[in-house]
Amino acid sequence: MKVETRRFREKSRDALADAQLRQAMETLQVNFSGNRRAAIERLPEFDALRDRARAIKDRTLAHLDAWLEIWEAAAVAAGAEVHWARDGAEARETIAGLCRDAGVRVIAKAKSMIGEEIGLNPHLEAAGFETVETDLGEYILQLAGEPPSHIIGPAVHKTVDQVADLFHEHHAARGQSRKTEGAALVGEAREMLRDVYFRADAAITGANMLVAETGSVVIVTNEGNADLAQGLARTHIVLASIEKVVPSLDDAATILRVLARSATGQDMAAYTTVVTGPRRAGESDGPERLHIVLLDNGRSGLLGTRFRDVLRCIRCGACMNHCPVYGAVGGHAYGWVYPGPIGAVLTPALAGLEAGRHLPNASSFCGRCAEVCPMRIPLPDLMREWRAEEFSRGLAPLRQRRALGLWSWAVRRPRLYRLGARLAARLLAALGGRRRRLRRLPGAGGWTAGRDLPAPAGATFQAQWSRRRGAGTGAQTR
Repeated sequence: MKVETRRFREKSRDALADAQLRQAMETLQVNFSGNRRAAIERLPEFDALRDRARAIKDRTLAHLDAWLEIWEAAAVAAGAEVHWARDGAEARETIAGLCRDAGVRVIAKAKSMIGEEIGLNPHLEAAGFETVETDLGEYILQLAGEPPSHIIGPAVHKTVDQVADLFHEHHAARGQSRKTEGAALVGEAREMLRDVYFRADAAITGANMLVAETGSVVIVTNEGNADLAQGLARTHIVLASIEKVVPSLDDAATILRVLARSATGQDMAAYTTVVTGPRRAGESDGPERLHIVLLDNGRSGLLGTRFRDVLRCIRCGACMNHCPVYGAVGGHAYGWVYPGPIGAVLTPALAGLEAGRHLPNASSFCGRCAEVCPMRIPLPDLMREWRAEEFSRGLAPLRQRRALGLWSWAVRRPRLYRLGARLAARLLAALGGRRRRLRRLPGAGGWTAGRDLPAPAGATFQAQWSRRRGAGTGAQTR
């Protein structure tokens, strides 16, 4: 998928003017955040599980090379074939080569953010393979020719009416009438996809985790499409990034307990499948061959850096479900496969700061993303790190760098800074008038173009704090 983060501001303005998108995003945030809160209230030990899950990933990342070798040995012993890929180009060509060697014509594909990251579908289609997404959301977007806008709900930006129009456009020739109810649309998609499962020669899935002690792949879905696809196809190809490995099945179970609750508010996802090797002698279903493609694509470069924490991410989507910026503009505004707060940290890390520098600036730093992250990733802190690096490398706009330079000069002179802050507060308070709001303010056009700017109360925080502290001291003295 092409990185288009430079158009974040333009796309955000378009998104804010899209009434249907706003309606869809409001529904998303209310449902996902409410369900998560209810699920956590039913599990008193949730915070303790978060601590355990974070510790598991930290221990694994500290010795990632060793755990990957342990996992590979166990996977090969179970009959799987493991392929290593340094970047997206190697992974794409490896998968296309495996499909050519197996005589594949039709591929049933399950949702994979890594597949989106490396642009797998266009590559396979250009190579002549019929590739069909079997996840409902991804199937909708494949028909629409759009990328996903959410990690776990790729088509959350679509309303029911939009999906109905899309299905009617693509399915009418196959005898389908226009439907308007959600359940009927799901049934129609199921009917259209049923033939794909039986025609598919290969299934491609992602992986939520790789278990080192058994060489297994853990796949989590709510539709069962990945299970059906890999159970019927002759060849199963798993595409996974290297940070997905965990030491044991017990460790995987701990992470699963925080994953579903954080993602959709379920106690556990509807389908959790542990795949260990291909079909064995005497088994009636399952693939004849299991290939697992392990992708680095910049992740090993984050080890040993201050951004290593982002590799703990389990792709639950909780950070974006609670983010006011994502909730206002949706996922497509971010311009790459990972939207929201996790995208604001991960995109500069994987695609480069030059390409992704706009995203860390798209944050109010309210802290909700860090508060709800099941792996306790300090997302606001990491966004601040990217902002600091953007400034130090001279990538920020000249006007912004000069403004920050002026502020830095003033803040190192406390008396001058306090004097300037007092004068500015009084001036802005006077300009705000009785409404205490500013409709326009030079230098703050990005804010006032869409909303009023609250005017100061007339005194700075430091001045008010000094008065209150003095009053408290006087009371104690008396």
